[in-house]
Amino acid sequence: MTVRRTLPQRTRSLIGAWCFADHYGPDDVAETGGMDVAPHPHTGLQTVSWLFSGEIEHRDSLGSHAFVRPGELNLMTGGHGIAHTEVSTPRTTILHGVQLWVALPGEHRDAPRDFQHHEPAPLHLDGAELRVFLGTLAGRTSPVRTFTPLLGAEILLPPGTALTLPVDPAFEHGLLVDAGEVTLSGAPLKPAELGYAAPGPDHLTLTNPSDTPARTVLLGGPPFEEEIVMWWNFIGRSHEEVARAREDWMAELGGPRFGEVEGYAGAPLPAPELPSVPLKARGRGR
Repeated sequence: MTVRRTLPQRTRSLIGAWCFADHYGPDDVAETGGMDVAPHPHTGLQTVSWLFSGEIEHRDSLGSHAFVRPGELNLMTGGHGIAHTEVSTPRTTILHGVQLWVALPGEHRDAPRDFQHHEPAPLHLDGAELRVFLGTLAGRTSPVRTFTPLLGAEILLPPGTALTLPVDPAFEHGLLVDAGEVTLSGAPLKPAELGYAAPGPDHLTLTNPSDTPARTVLLGGPPFEEEIVMWWNFIGRSHEEVARAREDWMAELGGPRFGEVEGYAGAPLPAPELPSVPLKARGRGR
């Protein structure tokens, strides 16, 4: 699949508690084969799945069996440990979306397994269409539970549209452009680029100056002050914590810490080898 690792990047590791953003597709599954991710583990995070097109079947070791569809949120909590699978369905022709991770704060990084599904209703504002899947924006609040304040919303901007949104001045924000060209408070952004706005302003202005529609994903949250160690599918606070999670996964491949995923015909994914040097913790600005 065509995947663009949008976050983390060299100059920024987090936006709020958002610590990972993979922007993938659009891919013709007849050519690429689509998505088929065998059972794999997570610790210390919440996964946020959001599609623009296609359909993905989700199974996890909590027993959840659900589908990810365009305009619908799937959020999975893998604190102490969870395993899951992701497989695009036969109904999928074009697969296109974002896979996002949220770092759990230290006091909750061993939170129990959880799974939430939400279908946010579209909100029409000044010609734009918003779907608020996490947090609060433009008077619309998502009921989905998180461990730190967060904002997540898809925003569609018709040609020539300017949209000014009131935002929490304590939040930093990131705007991922999926399609079209957009300016974020005057800064131009092209497709697959991620714009950043530091805390302070109480509003953001998104403008589509082109003659084609634009689609964006707005992320936000108060600066996450903890340093994290993120490697493969694990988030911890030290090399030793991540190494222990890897060891548990390889020893169990579906044991008590991570559980077993039922309904997937295939073996779990083995973890890669750890690097030969200790993993380093990173903060939000690097």
